[in-house]
Amino acid sequence: MSTYTPKAGEIQRAWHVVDAEGMVLGRIATEVATILRGKHKPTYTPNLDTGDHVIIINADKVVLTSNKAERKMVYRHSGFPGGIKSRTYADFLADQPAEAVRKTVKGMLPKTRLANAQINKLKVYAGPTHPHESQNPTPIVFEHARARVSD
Repeated sequence: MSTYTPKAGEIQRAWHVVDAEGMVLGRIATEVATILRGKHKPTYTPNLDTGDHVIIINADKVVLTSNKAERKMVYRHSGFPGGIKSRTYADFLADQPAEAVRKTVKGMLPKTRLANAQINKLKVYAGPTHPHESQNPTPIVFEHARARVSD
């Protein structure tokens, strides 16, 4: 029996929208990374980009569990000696929520050239509106990614 490999013209790409309000950042990132890679499809091929487009709205309302917002650090380096900068994830989420979510999802993709094509299919917006209504995105709800509220 021969292995089926989809051709470039046979790949069907859908658009999905995810509302991140009240969702745990890591859990939503793993689910979105799976959709971007195309692992939810029966035609998944590891060496081809068979994934779908994903729009994340309300990125400013994601939640980090425990005290990770204050404990987890984000680093960047200028390339010069002593040029490392760090700040907490709470500051990063407050200043650039869309970039924080995008960076988290990118970290869950493979570290190959294929990941560059996959991350380009991700659109993240801090607010509830997005300019991709003409693509008719289907809403996706991840119930296990909701943050538990303890009273």
